[in-house]
This record gives sequence, C-alpha cells and structure tokens, in this order.
Amino acid sequence: MACVNVLSDKCQHDSGKRQNAILYTILSQRGDYKFSHHNCSCEVRRTVSLKTPLVTCQAVSDVLAKTISFMRNLPSFHHLPRSDQLLLLESCWPPLFLLGLAQDRVSFEVTETPSHSMLKRILLNGPCLLRTEEEGSWQPTLAGVHRIKMCLNKFQGLDLSPKEYAYLKGAILFNPDLPGLRAAPYIESLQREAQRALYEILVPAKDSSRFACILLAVSALKTVSTGLIVELFFRPMIGPANMKELLFEMLYSR
Repeated sequence: MACVNVLSDKCQHDSGKRQNAILYTILSQRGDYKFSHHNCSCEVRRTVSLKTPLVTCQAVSDVLAKTISFMRNLPSFHHLPRSDQLLLLESCWPPLFLLGLAQDRVSFEVTETPSHSMLKRILLNGPCLLRTEEEGSWQPTLAGVHRIKMCLNKFQGLDLSPKEYAYLKGAILFNPDLPGLRAAPYIESLQREAQRALYEILVPAKDSSRFACILLAVSALKTVSTGLIVELFFRPMIGPANMKELLFEMLYSR
C-alpha cells in the first residue's frame, strides 16, 4: 500500500514502515484538501465531506431537479413502459447528474474528516477494513472526489452548447443494454437518434474529433460510483432515506 508522506508529498513504498506511515499521515493531516495533478493511491483511505454543505447541497439539488425534469419532459421517455422508465432512471441518473453539474458549472470544495475518527476506526478494525465508496461505503474519499473533479473539468473544457448537452443526455439516458428492459429495440433506436443528432451538429462544423473527445469524456463518467455521488452530495440532506425511492418519487410527482 502506498501512503502519503506529508513532509515530502511523495509516496512511501517501504513495506517495513507502512503501518507507522499510515498513523503518521492520519495524525498529520491538514483540514482542507487542495486538488493537484498528483494522485496517490493512499487518497483512497482519506475520507472527506463537503466544506460548505448548505451552499453546495442547494446547488446540487437544483441540478438533480433539472435532471429529473429532463427525463420527465421527454415524450419518448414518457411513452416507455413504467418498468423501463424506472430501470433507465436508476441506471442513468448519476452520469446525467454529473453532466448537469458540468453544464451549470457547479463548483464545490471538500474538507478531510477529523483525523481522530480515522485513527479510531483503524485501531478498532484495522486499516484493511476501512471501506471506500467503490466498495459501497458510507464515506467519500479524496480519490473519489478527485475523479469527479476530473470529469467535470473534462466537460467544462469541451464547452458544449445547450443543444449538445441535450443530445448527449439523450444518448446516455436511452441505454438499451440494461437487463430487463421491455422496449429495448425502441430504446436503442432513441439512442441512435440522439447520437446521430449530436454527430450532425459537430461534423458540418469540421469538428469530428470533438465527437470522439466527447465520447471519451462520457466513458470517464462511468468511473464515478453512484454511492460516491449519493454520500457526498445528498446524504447531508436526506439522512438515512433511500435515494432510489426519492428519485422515483421525484419522477412521478407533479
């Protein structure tokens, strides 16, 4: 396991000093985290929370409301079987939400959780039992937040137009590969239609390489787990409530 040496900001790979390095890192952590291009594997162990939860949660709530509204107001989505709507919502809301954050240029900062709580968990459970969001945990990590930031920066750098965002969201939403879909062929045709519309915007402008860049950026969205998004942005608001049930309620409320 690699771990950060806070004095040199370089990774330590000396297995003989690994345990001491973990405790030293925890006890020496600073409260605020500033992102850099250096991404050490020990970031997976360093847990975080929103620095300004009231402000950030309001902003992300607005983005989520727009995301659900986008789905609900699409006639092609509205005419799908209800079971297909629910499957698409459950699978596709995270990347659509991230696109919404990028489109609205929502910014946020995080702060590391108190070091004494990390130390307590290590002493009680051992370092190997500190779960991360990739394993379905309750606490976001620096590595996960860094991944979100990288995705948002990619799309903001592409500077998509509102029309490009709309077609891209349609291409992501209508995913025909989800198991259990009743109208998979129709959903596949909707996805092709959205992809073709996006491509036709870009190619006449002699910007076919931009289409490839957009597809690469979309693939990066898939590396962000749903658990990370829920725990970082929404758990401070919804507490122990079930996020999926809240999404279903939002979709069908009027």
